[in-house]
Amino acid sequence: MAEYYTINICGRKEDLPVLELPSGVKIAFFNLHGNQDLTEYCGKELAKRISGVDVLITAESKGLQLTHVVARELGHEKYAVARKVKKLYMQDGISVTVNSITTGGEQTLYLSAHDAALLKGKKVGIVDDVISLGGSLKGMEMLVEKAGGIITQKAMVLAEGEAAKRSDIIFLETIPLL
Repeated sequence: MAEYYTINICGRKEDLPVLELPSGVKIAFFNLHGNQDLTEYCGKELAKRISGVDVLITAESKGLQLTHVVARELGHEKYAVARKVKKLYMQDGISVTVNSITTGGEQTLYLSAHDAALLKGKKVGIVDDVISLGGSLKGMEMLVEKAGGIITQKAMVLAEGEAAKRSDIIFLETIPLL
């Protein structure tokens, strides 16, 4: 029998499946992939809480559709994407390596020269689905700094575990590490 953890995101109830990561830690798995209605809902709720940014950045892959909605709601035509695999067109870009709970070890994030140029000298908002230990967020922060951007807001749908105690992030709801 499957185990679920129920959350309430700004008045919307969601049952999240409980999954065990390779490290042995259990998480309430929040997945926006393929869930257009939930993505729209969360993106609109996050956009209400973000202000004073010129451009957004996210990490692939679960943050992509969420950031698309947030950018649209804020009236932004473009946003930057930190990729987890270096594509051929990214040879002149920048990269950073961090540790991530969801990948179970080191992860390198890549930013194309085009996306780095979007951030240079701009007030940047970082958007992602979930923050836990903060590895992916740290990587995006490092990329923004390398690109010459100024981080003004960090917004996630969910703050997991100790991340909920952080005062430097915006989030809609909390979930525990199980």
